[in-house]
Amino acid sequence: MITTGAAQVQNKFEADADATTISIAGQAYIDGMKPLTDGVHQYGCKIITQLTAGTGRQNPIWLSSGADPIGPSDGLPNVWVPSLKHRALTADEIRTYYIDGFRKGAVVAKAAGFDGIEVHAVHEGYLLDQFAIKSMNNRTDEFGGDVEGRLRFCKEIIDAVHESCGDDFPVLMRYSVVSKMKGFNDGALPGETYKEFGRDYEDSIEVAQYLEKIGYAALDVDNGTYDSWFWPHPPVYMPEYCNLDDAAFIKKYVNIPVFCAGKMADPDVCGQAIADGRIDGVSMARILLADPQWPNKAMAGQKETIKPCIGCQIGCLGRLFQGKRMGCAINPECCAEIDYKYEVTDAPKKFFIVGGGIAGMEAALDLRKKGHTVDLYEASGELGGAFIAASSMSFKAADRRLIQWYIDECQKAVVVFHMNTPVTKELLETLDFDEIIVATGATARTLRGIPGIEDVEVISAIDALRGRKEVGQNVVVIGGGLTGIELTYDMVLSGKHVEVVEMKDSILGMDVVCAANGQMLQQIIKYYQIPVHLSASVEKFEKGKVYYSVAGEQHCIDCDTVIASVGYLPNTTLYDEIKDLYGEKIHLIGDCKTVSNLLNATWSAAELVQTF
Repeated sequence: MITTGAAQVQNKFEADADATTISIAGQAYIDGMKPLTDGVHQYGCKIITQLTAGTGRQNPIWLSSGADPIGPSDGLPNVWVPSLKHRALTADEIRTYYIDGFRKGAVVAKAAGFDGIEVHAVHEGYLLDQFAIKSMNNRTDEFGGDVEGRLRFCKEIIDAVHESCGDDFPVLMRYSVVSKMKGFNDGALPGETYKEFGRDYEDSIEVAQYLEKIGYAALDVDNGTYDSWFWPHPPVYMPEYCNLDDAAFIKKYVNIPVFCAGKMADPDVCGQAIADGRIDGVSMARILLADPQWPNKAMAGQKETIKPCIGCQIGCLGRLFQGKRMGCAINPECCAEIDYKYEVTDAPKKFFIVGGGIAGMEAALDLRKKGHTVDLYEASGELGGAFIAASSMSFKAADRRLIQWYIDECQKAVVVFHMNTPVTKELLETLDFDEIIVATGATARTLRGIPGIEDVEVISAIDALRGRKEVGQNVVVIGGGLTGIELTYDMVLSGKHVEVVEMKDSILGMDVVCAANGQMLQQIIKYYQIPVHLSASVEKFEKGKVYYSVAGEQHCIDCDTVIASVGYLPNTTLYDEIKDLYGEKIHLIGDCKTVSNLLNATWSAAELVQTF
């Protein structure tokens, strides 16, 4: 079964007054979606669509002037700016704009050929979830109080849908078993002991059973709210199958199917959970962005060929929150399939790729799809480039699987590897090729000009991650970007004491870091009580000491290891040496073109290949 994304049922709140909803679109929506649903049905597959009541306190749109921030109760704080408080929707507003919107939207969805709808959602802290959670709903009218009052919104929705579409038109519910909240904007980490502020297990049993009683056909399950956003959108730091135990818990108390979402990566684990009766099905989204062939590969028993989602969320949620089209950092074709052409060429060329990192291997694979010959030269004895160091952290098993996936696929595609072969101008003069692609990555910035630096050993983040240099028990990490904070977390997990010194007034400092990933790292820092010194300038080094100042006040940290994580510079040494010799035949991709992230590595490679 395919579930398409949430469509708004009203445009009074959370949208411009002239915004198109599913019911306003009407026949245009039907005309647009009918070819999709008919096409899906040709393959014996079911397709449903989500209809949503919206976000309530979780929407940043309320921050704009003239907005009317709504929610279930007066005084609820906005997730993004807690000082902004929301007002309670009236019962008349609920019925006029929302219930009627679901009624009309369901009629349109059915006419478009959908087999049912999924109500979005008593999950992730969205508006319906805010009504359902006791600590967010202090209403005294019919939409508050006991579970029947708090879920009256949900009951009137399903009654309206069944009245207009028939009792045989299934309505599913997207559902979070527990909220994983210690309070507003305070999420609980896996394994943390805490008092649940939102929906706890006891309340969840009552809510789930009531949803079944009023006619919901299935529960599509995960955990969390925007206050604990790393549960419903689990980043790399979350364990795989993070919601499975809670999904299995709630299944014991209902008779309708329960599906589980959240890093359901391995087909064998998923299949066993179903076979054991712990859940009835698996829901997945990001996994299919990384590799849309996941179900076919699973069905064929070829799980080792599945391209693994790594939980970076750069291309999916990260881009959406930047107002860009959704994509995937490791699958450049995602949501842009029509733009990528891989017909085998009638005029194959000989390509020479310098660098066996992710960018180089992505280019090699894409070139082989088009029938070109590829020789890839790597100066070291390993493939993966800088991603080897990044994947060495204890919580990055998926990253390690991704490197192996690229190696395996390149070997199957008959990419010719030349290992332990540094490329020089002299070597190039002896070889026959049509095009050169330089993917030599980046080099770490170094600290310079700080008094006493010559008296201490400052090691790079890459050397620390690769184990090339010994790291002591008491560590100072200079630089609070993504690499510095992830490295800090990994060392803390191994029992080290780590302090971070960052010259800016905030950590991470990357616009592309998904809010869920950043939020979890902030919670990790708080939970492990990691000292992070912001707006801090390193003044001098002494043996076993780092001196820094904040607002003119000097401080000292005793340590036995200093790690610099202060960014990278493009490695264009070879390119600069040969660019005049080869002119338009030479091309840059990845970090040696623009220092960025994994998405830049894969997308720059794939986009270049499209020009050949």
